[in-house]
Parts: sequence; C-alpha cells; structure tokens
Amino acid sequence: MPRSPSSSSYLYAPLAVIVVYSFNANRVAGVWTGFSLKWYGSALNNAALMNALKTSLTVAAIATVVSTLVALSAALAIIRGKDLRFRKLSETVVNLPLLPEIVLAVATLLLFSLLDIQNGMLRLVIAHSAFCTPFAFLPIRARLQGMSLDFEEASADLYADRWTTFRRVTLPLIFPGVFSGAMLAFLISMDDFITSNLLSTGGSTTLPVYIFSLIRAGTSPELNAIATLLILASLVLATVALLVAARAPAKMQNHNHRTIIKERNIK
Repeated sequence: MPRSPSSSSYLYAPLAVIVVYSFNANRVAGVWTGFSLKWYGSALNNAALMNALKTSLTVAAIATVVSTLVALSAALAIIRGKDLRFRKLSETVVNLPLLPEIVLAVATLLLFSLLDIQNGMLRLVIAHSAFCTPFAFLPIRARLQGMSLDFEEASADLYADRWTTFRRVTLPLIFPGVFSGAMLAFLISMDDFITSNLLSTGGSTTLPVYIFSLIRAGTSPELNAIATLLILASLVLATVALLVAARAPAKMQNHNHRTIIKERNIK
C-alpha cells in the first residue's frame, strides 16, 4: 500500500530543527534564547571553514567534469556502439565504483601508496572522479536508451558526419540526462566523507571532514549554520535539475517537428 506524503514527512523534522536553531543567539545549540544571524557571519568568516569549502568545490568541480565526460563516452560506446564486444562486461566495469565505499576507499589508498602519490588534492580528484563516474553514467544511459535512433538516422540522411550529428542532434536531446548526471556527481563528491577522510592530507581537508572534526569537538550553532547553507545549496541544485528535466519533453517535441520538416523538404 503506497504511503501518503505526510506519513514520511517526519523524516525531515531533524532538518527543520537544524535550520531553526541555526538562528539561535545562544552558543549552546539546544537552548533557544533569541533570534540572531551572527553564526552565519561567524561561519563565513571562519578561515578554516572557507578553505575546506574551497577544497571541496575545487575537487567536486574537476571530478564532475571528468566523470561526466567519461560517463558520456562510455554511454555512447555501450548504447550506440555497433561493433562493441563484451557490452555487458564493459557496463559492469563502468559500474564497479558502486562497490561499498569503504572497500573502494581502502583499495584506492593502497594504490596511491604503491604509486607513491602524496599530493592530497591529486588523490582526492582521482578518487572522486572514479566513484562519481557510475552516478553520472546511469542518467545518461537511461536518456540514451529512451532516445529513438530515428533522429540520428535522419541527420545521417542529411549528410551530417558523426561529430555534427552528436553536436547538433544527440547532445541536445540527451542534455537533461547529462545535466542530471553532472549534478548528481557534483553532489556525491561534495557529500563524500569516507574516501575524503582516508585520502586527504594537510591542506586538502574537505568540508565533510571539517564538519566531522567540529562534531567531535561538540555541536555548535556555527555547525547548524553551515548545514543550513548546504541544505539551501542542495535545494537550488535540485530545483535547477527539475526545471531542466521538465523542459526536455517540449524540446524533444520541437526537435521532432523540425526533423520532419527537413526530411519533407529534401524529398
């Protein structure tokens, strides 16, 4: 029996508590004494916090670009590749980073130790790019599977080469999937703790690792302010992703109409 939306709304209660108490004037996080924005100012003026945020954003941005490009290439080869052998094996290899994260993190740490890679940022970028790839791959693959070959065949009938067909036909039609995959990879990278905690070195502390260090020292309103800002950023990204996905059906319908008109003109 399906649950009503209100039956699981209590799961969001802790988030509401964090948001409310981020405006608490009292230094003791659980005792409300009045409304204040000073903890947001304190968080934004915290040099260690800003450095951790900068590290997380840098790693997430690079990992998002790399993982999305790899995922897009893999999806095109697996779904559209005509002469690809061992298709199922190739897809399994792409999805290997979906293993339990602790296993992947320990394996990556051992690999970097064998290769003597000591740069913390480089280790984080490589590891995040690897485990974000399957998360970017799944929406792109689904989008490609739902896209008819008629569009690409019509482009070929109009004497377009493969690159032109990809740039003018395939990519615009699968862009919602590419964008969703990129946003998912970005959020997964920003949210990662286990891998970042094992691989980070001095000067490459990510935001989740820094937040964990604050929790060990005790909960503070500054931590609530940080969490509230992260919730707000996640809502903005989710809204943008939904808007892009909502525009996809209309865009595909318009593209179908233009393709039919071109084919009729040629005939």
